[in-house]
Amino acid sequence: MPRLVRPDAVLVQAVIAGALSFAHLHDLAEAAGQHGWKAWAYPVSVDLLLVAAWHRLRSLRDAGEPAGSAWSWFVVALAASLGANVATAGLLDLGDVPDWLRILVAGWPALAFLGGTLLVHRPTPPSEREPEPDLELPPVVERVTEPGVQAASVPTLPAAEAVATAPPALVAHAQKIAADHRARTGSDIDTETLRARLGVPSPMAEAIAAQLV
Repeated sequence: MPRLVRPDAVLVQAVIAGALSFAHLHDLAEAAGQHGWKAWAYPVSVDLLLVAAWHRLRSLRDAGEPAGSAWSWFVVALAASLGANVATAGLLDLGDVPDWLRILVAGWPALAFLGGTLLVHRPTPPSEREPEPDLELPPVVERVTEPGVQAASVPTLPAAEAVATAPPALVAHAQKIAADHRARTGSDIDTETLRARLGVPSPMAEAIAAQLV
């Protein structure tokens, strides 16, 4: 015998609340001069921004990243939805909508487009980035001491020779590190930080840093 499907009270409540909010946004947009398909597009735009902001908020919170921007757009979308619900409850004369409300409704598409773009194109948190491949660095020449033989010091390579010995993959990796540092801090990476990130001698780091300018 097939199992009977029981309606979920929470789901039913969510559908009813969503339908009422959708209708209120439509009625307010139509009263503000947006007729036809445009009046139906407004509630879709508000609800999509609300869902996008909530999704981004959850992602940033799980990654331990600041979520102030996502919170701001979530509040904007929520205010638009609640405002329409209150406005259509008899507090406003929908036959004679004030000019300021017409301006808000007319300006909503640009605001929603800006919010959606910022939410989608925000820099990805470090925890969500793909791990960088390990690069094999050139071996560092060390002094060799044998019994009865005095250790000879190895001269430091000049900058031109140091950069010549750097493999292209290392230079490309340095460029990626410098771009990431600039995106996070707004300033160019210094030589000491680059040397520490690459794990190379100072002359080579200085020579590579000169190529990044």
